Amino acid sequence: MNKEHPKLVVGFIIFGQSTAKYLPFFLPSLKAQTYQDFKAIAYDSLYLKDNGKFCPVKDDSSGEYLRENYPKIKIIDSFKNTGFARSHNKLIDEARKAGAKYYLVINCDTVLEPDALEKMLQVLDSDQDLAAVCPRIMKWDFENNKKTDIIDSSGIGLKAGLRFYDIGQGEKYNEEDLVEPIGPSGACGLYRIDVLEKIAESGKYFDENMFMYKEDCDLAYRLQLAGYKTKCIKEAVVYHDRTASGKAGILNFFSSRRNKSVQVKKWSFLNQQMIHAKYFRKQDLFSKILIVLWQIKAFVFTLLFEQYLLLEYFSLIKKKASLRKY
Repeated sequence: MNKEHPKLVVGFIIFGQSTAKYLPFFLPSLKAQTYQDFKAIAYDSLYLKDNGKFCPVKDDSSGEYLRENYPKIKIIDSFKNTGFARSHNKLIDEARKAGAKYYLVINCDTVLEPDALEKMLQVLDSDQDLAAVCPRIMKWDFENNKKTDIIDSSGIGLKAGLRFYDIGQGEKYNEEDLVEPIGPSGACGLYRIDVLEKIAESGKYFDENMFMYKEDCDLAYRLQLAGYKTKCIKEAVVYHDRTASGKAGILNFFSSRRNKSVQVKKWSFLNQQMIHAKYFRKQDLFSKILIVLWQIKAFVFTLLFEQYLLLEYFSLIKKKASLRKY
């Protein structure tokens, strides 16, 4: 899994105990790939946890596991959690410096079928019109270590009003029901590095204004705006342990909200606001009307149920200058 001049760099983020439990499953599946011309790099987002006495303790259990069991994997150390976008931007820069042609974004709460990389690369190599490809990501029941026939994501889809969604999520796999994505899910996606360089803003591939959540939607939309295509390679299969539910319905919505942390809801809310602010002018009239209606509903919901999200409007104002370049 380590090459001097790889064609592909595989980048993933580790952070303490949260990812340590997945590594004994994820890393063997990566090592067992039929395609081997790749280099794996981990971004170690060390974070400090409270031991109950207001004394911060460094949790590096994931990094320790890597150094002990996979010493050839390069680790980029950090002293804080820098978020998904900034961490992967650093990893993409590492891939570019290594001379790689492709970069794979992947979460380590996944397991790959042995031919997943090979099948994705075969398509990307043969079709120069594609900027990226993604696998068919299926739900992984991690607690029972069981692979299921339920779709987690077949890439990111887009509906009017800048409504992004994971294609097929929560449904049983049926190839005929799936539409082509506008970009890969952040759980797993394979990109051409030269395309990422072309659509980068100020040298950044993922928008670092977005600490976590929806940054994959933002990148997917920028790929579409630039005229690039993405394809889901349904024969390439990856399994993902996702905690969030993709089921529709008002009851599922409130149940999902209760199970999410306040911080996750803040990130998701703010990042959706940023996407609207960045791309509102590019929408047709119908899409603009839907965005305005969503904003009204979101504001009313926030006033009634989650008042702490009101502060995110002020965060949006602070970020306004950095969003103008888009």
